[in-house]
Amino acid sequence: MIKVNKTQVTEFILLGLSDDPHTQKLLFILFLGIYMVTVLGNLLLMFLVRADSWLHTPMYFFLCNLSLADLCFSTNIVPQALIHLLSRKKTISFRRCAAQLLLFLIFGCTQCALLAVMSYDRYVAICNPLHYSSIMTWRVCIQLATVSWTSGILVSVVDTTFTLRLPYRGSNSIAHFFCEAPALLALASTDTQTSEMAIFLMGVVILLIPVSLILVSYGHIIVTVVKMKSAAGRFKAFSTCGSHLMVVILFYGSAIITYMTPKSSKEQEKLVSVFYAMVTPMLNPLIYSLRNKDVKGALWKVATKNFSSRLRITH
Repeated sequence: MIKVNKTQVTEFILLGLSDDPHTQKLLFILFLGIYMVTVLGNLLLMFLVRADSWLHTPMYFFLCNLSLADLCFSTNIVPQALIHLLSRKKTISFRRCAAQLLLFLIFGCTQCALLAVMSYDRYVAICNPLHYSSIMTWRVCIQLATVSWTSGILVSVVDTTFTLRLPYRGSNSIAHFFCEAPALLALASTDTQTSEMAIFLMGVVILLIPVSLILVSYGHIIVTVVKMKSAAGRFKAFSTCGSHLMVVILFYGSAIITYMTPKSSKEQEKLVSVFYAMVTPMLNPLIYSLRNKDVKGALWKVATKNFSSRLRITH
């Protein structure tokens, strides 16, 4: 019997979403448009929060953190995907793949924690308005943001370690458009049950626990809002929380489908990944700005201020 000496894989081939040239060109245009809106939207939101003193509140502080995570999350994936859509060589080195996986998990897990923190902020603002300023101090806000980023890093390190500790000596073709844990585990040359269990447990920590906190927070919020006598007060409360709840449903829904449910078809997994890796980071600033009078007001003030400055210069 001849023994085949299989060496460790040094690079992977990302098969992407389609091998049809025409479809790839269409996807390139679509993804480029999505990425440009993502970058401009999140940068604009962070700029407005910094420029307008009325937005210097805990809610917008956490929103800035979420925009930063969104921007980094998308930048870690989309530019490489765009390059591969136009190139014949769709390879990525093992180290770059590992780095992409780690960064993807860091920014993704941090978003999970931040969304839970933002729901707590809304809970305090609506259910304990008189004590809001004493509870949500800037020190507390910084601590909550730090915990969010730290928990994202810790969970990501565990997931990445359990994914990359396995030997990869067989096929190096990843049925995906970026390096994601489930797609990599499918190529491992040994049993992946332990790694899958570890990733599942980390999913419980960073997905199900925050979701539970969000549900509890919104349960109290709904009870409080229903008891409000003022219709205007109820509308304002639901309007403020509606944007956050919409983002929660979009992001957590797609992430839970990928990491917490039985394996589905590869095509379905890729479509879900497109949604939370590209579409959600684009939608976040749009949802928060289009449904938020404070953000629209800040944008109007910045625009009119720049317009007035130009008029003075011309005259």
